[in-house]
Amino acid sequence: MSIQIRKTLLQVETTLIEGGKAAAQPLKLFSAIAVVKNPWAGRGFVEDLKPEIHAAAPVLGELLTRMILDAVGSGEAVEAYGKAAVVGLDGEIEHASALIHTLRFGNHYRQAVGAKSYLAFCNTRGPANAPVMIPLMDKNDEGRRSHYLTIQTAVPDAPAADEIVVALGASVGGRPHHRIGDRYQDLKDLGQDVANPAGV
Repeated sequence: MSIQIRKTLLQVETTLIEGGKAAAQPLKLFSAIAVVKNPWAGRGFVEDLKPEIHAAAPVLGELLTRMILDAVGSGEAVEAYGKAAVVGLDGEIEHASALIHTLRFGNHYRQAVGAKSYLAFCNTRGPANAPVMIPLMDKNDEGRRSHYLTIQTAVPDAPAADEIVVALGASVGGRPHHRIGDRYQDLKDLGQDVANPAGV
């Protein structure tokens, strides 16, 4: 089976002023979104999700990655990245998770931008116009707090009850006036290490 894509959306947000102060480098946030038919909708409880994951996830990963790269200009320019899915009210959270929590989806993006970090994520359920929250982090440095960002958007007519909204996000730049340091200084101050940040 092939995934049914009803529509795609691309959003670019540029922040020039933050906190009343001009940004030395404007922050650019990009989101690429696909609204798809939930392949498990109307089928009751489906035990094995793998066939649909294998059919749909690579298609969506390739499509959304291409949309991001076309908008940003190159994979190298992407600094922070993330992913999200919102399943409609007739679906399970597991359905949203299934399409984005697979290497068949995420590796398209990781490879295209040369990333080492895991893809920050959010998977939720909601009606049409539900918030689509795409958390971001530095693609190569999970402790770089300047690039802890969240894209918040919505699709007015999606997800329908039998749909899933699937999204990728990217940033060029970090928060314009970041001034909370990074987690490495915290670890140093607390006498902890990266492998055991809570010291347990």
